[in-house]
Amino acid sequence: MIEVSDDPARIDLDAVHAFLSRSYWSPGIAREKVARAIAHSMCFGVYDDGAQVGFARVVTDRSSFAYLADVYVLESHRGRGLARQLLGAITTHPELQGLRRWLLATRDAHELYRPFGFGPPAAPDRLMEWRPG
Repeated sequence: MIEVSDDPARIDLDAVHAFLSRSYWSPGIAREKVARAIAHSMCFGVYDDGAQVGFARVVTDRSSFAYLADVYVLESHRGRGLARQLLGAITTHPELQGLRRWLLATRDAHELYRPFGFGPPAAPDRLMEWRPG
């Protein structure tokens, strides 16, 4: 049975770290950094018969802004609509309603996010980035 949960006690830190440390967006990331990110984010797990097979976190003030990050479904579970189910749970979560802006960064999953309302920034000239070494 597939389930999406926002219960932080169910997040398998070792499983999340194992995936993120080999992902294109955070190769080699330290376990401590993943633990701190999870502790300070609203996290969602995807579970198949109790085993964690997906994850996403939302960095948010729960009032006006959210940044969607670290979204994944294990390769062995892809193609079953689990990422869409995960995003549906996130975007309809009661604590994330009424926000003025959501952001995310993706290299290759634009078509996954588009049906949920994500698209290019309305004013890209207003967005800036700082990447301190």
